[in-house]
Amino acid sequence: MSRKIKSSIMTDKKNKPDIKELTPDQLASWLKDMDNKPYRSAQIFKWIYLRKADSFNVMTDLSKETRGLLDLNFTIKCLEKVDIKKSQDGSIKYLFKLEDGNHIESVLIPEKNYYTLCISSQVGCAQGCSFCLTAKDGFMRNLTKGEIVSQVRDIKNDLKSNKHLKNIVFMGMGEPLANYKNVVKAVNTIIDSDLGLGFSSRRVTISTAGLVPRLSDLGRETTINLAISLNATENKMRSMLMPINKKYSIEKLLDACRNFHLKPRQRITFEYILLKGINDSAEDANRLVKLLRPIKAKINLIPFNEYDGSSFRRPEESVINHFLEILHRNNYTAIIRHSKGQDICAACGQLRAKVGADSF
Repeated sequence: MSRKIKSSIMTDKKNKPDIKELTPDQLASWLKDMDNKPYRSAQIFKWIYLRKADSFNVMTDLSKETRGLLDLNFTIKCLEKVDIKKSQDGSIKYLFKLEDGNHIESVLIPEKNYYTLCISSQVGCAQGCSFCLTAKDGFMRNLTKGEIVSQVRDIKNDLKSNKHLKNIVFMGMGEPLANYKNVVKAVNTIIDSDLGLGFSSRRVTISTAGLVPRLSDLGRETTINLAISLNATENKMRSMLMPINKKYSIEKLLDACRNFHLKPRQRITFEYILLKGINDSAEDANRLVKLLRPIKAKINLIPFNEYDGSSFRRPEESVINHFLEILHRNNYTAIIRHSKGQDICAACGQLRAKVGADSF
């Protein structure tokens, strides 16, 4: 750890940093600088991630002096839960307030025997997708590594159900690849089985609107799953829906996907939000079939989740099912991902937007 970081930790007592912002190596270096045993770093992180410690005082295999040193310089921060809404279908939506007053959302989604957790990577989003509520409020800032990890740790520690948390998806607020360094650091903690949260890399997915230059980095530096938010089969329409397409066209995006490093049985998930009368025709389905043919792909069809103020609408069930039938007829693995929690402001950004409106 640099002298600058060390100095700030020692002098800023009123705003002690979250120890989860550090890697095990950084903490080991700091401990060494403090004339303490570097190997204590592993003990500390096992307490935090595996034994659910929220205080240094409970770390009984550390000396009182070490615990006091940690308590003087760090905290183990938990996110402030401003609101928790529970749906009739079992979904749970969390609204967290950050230390600077900003808000983020996470959603716990029940599956048959387990939970999937959808987490945020930014406060707001700068991508400006026309169908996305989060984009309406613009971009505030990136989340830190600790803030990303805390969403998983805090909710995992809160679970009282017999179901366990199995999947982590970066599909909440923000564009994960626009906060690349912090997201990758957080992923490394989430999948670290010894000094982290111990999730399988096969159970962690990053969804991106298509920041092409970062795709090769992600494939090289991680072994997690990739999901692409595609949503259109022609550049003109995709540029209207997703402005990022003006910079990285469908052709550039799919070329990056063809070159993305995949394990032998791994496939890229393509997310396709179905919008009534815009991208839901049989012609769109057939173009999608041709576009993805050279790629090891599976497809999630997502009927649009309507919200107040949006001009977009959800297609009729017959249209949704016909679109799916065309994909199946062409031997694609494709499913309809139905929105859950529609009675609790399910669309990403709805709960945060409501709090924002109530604040003024």
